[in-house]
Amino acid sequence: MAGPLVAWQPNKPTVQAPSASQQPRKEKRQQRLEELCAATIRALTGNGRLRYRGHRLEQDGRRLPIRAPHLNTDVSEDDFDSFRGAADGLALRLIHSDAALHASLMPEDPLEQTLFEILEQLRVESQVSDDHPGIRRNLKHRFSHWCLQYHHSGMTENQVGLLLFCIIQTVWSRLGSHPALEEIEDLIEPQRAVLAPHIGTDVLALRRNRDNQARFAEHALAICRELSSIIDAGQPDGDDGDKRQRSKIADAADFELLLEPDEDPNEMDAPGSTPQQQSEKQLNDALSDYRVFNNRYDREISAAKLVRLEQLRALREQLDQRIRRQGINTPRLARKLSRILAAPRLNGWSFGEEEGHLDGRRLSQLVTSPTERRLFRQEQYQPHSDCQVCFLIDNSGSMKQHIESITMLVDVFSRAFEQAGARSEILGFTTGSWNGGKPLKEWRGRGSPADPGRLNELCHIVYKDADKPWRRARPEIAALLKANLFREAVDGEALLWASGRLQASQAARKILIVISDGCPMESMTHQHNRPDYLDKHLQQVSEAIERRGEIELLALGVGLDLSRYYRRSLELDISQSLDNALFDEVVSLLANGRR
Repeated sequence: MAGPLVAWQPNKPTVQAPSASQQPRKEKRQQRLEELCAATIRALTGNGRLRYRGHRLEQDGRRLPIRAPHLNTDVSEDDFDSFRGAADGLALRLIHSDAALHASLMPEDPLEQTLFEILEQLRVESQVSDDHPGIRRNLKHRFSHWCLQYHHSGMTENQVGLLLFCIIQTVWSRLGSHPALEEIEDLIEPQRAVLAPHIGTDVLALRRNRDNQARFAEHALAICRELSSIIDAGQPDGDDGDKRQRSKIADAADFELLLEPDEDPNEMDAPGSTPQQQSEKQLNDALSDYRVFNNRYDREISAAKLVRLEQLRALREQLDQRIRRQGINTPRLARKLSRILAAPRLNGWSFGEEEGHLDGRRLSQLVTSPTERRLFRQEQYQPHSDCQVCFLIDNSGSMKQHIESITMLVDVFSRAFEQAGARSEILGFTTGSWNGGKPLKEWRGRGSPADPGRLNELCHIVYKDADKPWRRARPEIAALLKANLFREAVDGEALLWASGRLQASQAARKILIVISDGCPMESMTHQHNRPDYLDKHLQQVSEAIERRGEIELLALGVGLDLSRYYRRSLELDISQSLDNALFDEVVSLLANGRR
């Protein structure tokens, strides 16, 4: 168990709703709040491997089996204290609850599952003593806020929702010695009187056994079964209205679980399985589930072959003028990158030292000068960057409005990386045409069989090869500004392509940076396969690369939070202009890439 819980309270107890002109976008605010909450959870639990990804808490790439609905927060509806309360609740769950025991006792009925999850979460939250008033305040604030949201949403207007709500309120008050919320006190008091003969004894037992998870669970399960019995008894024979209400309550947005039901909570610690083996299996699964109707028309091509030389020169001049106006300090950026990327490398010996390794060639000096102490030699090290960085840029149509800023970003970084001693390459991915290409025509010619897989040809573009110096690659980089190269995007296959190129490098450190403004989209593939076909493939590929650990996978979201797909991501705000501060944000992400 981690050490004593220490409450942290901000100077401002709440965060007001952001305005369009003064506050970050909703997605970026969400990301920052989750980063802060993850840091809080790591501090309280002593587990440095915990991260938020896609609004879900995970450890080593596996989502944690914590499903209590009041721990699910929304940046548009919840204040800062709610986020802190949810973070404290998650930390307490990890500290005080046995996940395997909890999963083994889970009832089968969806409504009973929901109640059982909430009761276990209330148990661990009651473990906080009066010595930690900040954490107690955060927990109370979050739970109370969620209860009011539940009530105002209309969930208490039907009998099932009201009964469930009353049980939750009764247990919360009993475990934590909290008075009922004033706004709902008159609503739940009549229900308490009805429920008391059925669950009163078990509720009292919950408080006595809150330090013993197994005994607590016995009485919690009894309360869950009693709820089902009361609901069943209140319905006429043959009436399935209770089932519909039960399902509606269990599946409501207010009860959105923090882990999908088909995930195995014990899988993250599967014995005899190394991260390498897990990543290989994950990647094989991704490849086996993913289909391509016809890949004969796919191509990898140099950007210089797609744009006329005269146009490349004009685009390069346009790019240079824009970079000069921005005033980016490239040498400063290179120094920062060098500190991040450089590793010590042996560079000969320093002789005539007073300590170190004894130098036999200098022993004769003792004869003429017995007091001589400079008889040693020391190893000399110098910083060396053995690193290769790959920028993988989404060349979909929606990226055209951002591409000038993105081109400036990768061009400056490529130059700075080279000055820091690292190699870099710049790649792009798009499709050969809009709304399906030649594979689509062939598919239709064969009678349009179901689940065809990808129905467009890929176009993978090399704007700068890793072996080509920045100065020689300058014109080709400017090809990013040619708008008619941008069509649709199949991110998962592009990620496989870029990671394969990077994997072939002999560099000791390999970094892959994806730059995108949204989810994968190829309209015909999306239309004729399951809706999440491309999304799921991208998630599987990225998770496999991250789990393997040989390549540091990072993502820069252009006005969008990409944490749903990538564990390490940063939302970029390039709506105005690029400055040194934005480059520093990316450098910070690179510095934390190995965490």
